[in-house]
Amino acid sequence: HVLAGKVLAKGVQAGFPKSVAGLTLPVQVAAGKVSVGGSTVVQADVEASNGVIHVIDTVILPPNS
Repeated sequence: HVLAGKVLAKGVQAGFPKSVAGLTLPVQVAAGKVSVGGSTVVQADVEASNGVIHVIDTVILPPNS
């Protein structure tokens, strides 16, 4: 899932950002841990030439239409 912009771990906030595809992703921040759609971020701030990724522990599937 791709979000517009570049957000490093220190800038992550709880909320419901929209992905580039228009899906809402529930982000929770608690006790120093970040989860997205029920998946936990296990490695943050992996820099790439076109942005940054945050590795999660499970696959997030889009909702059934």
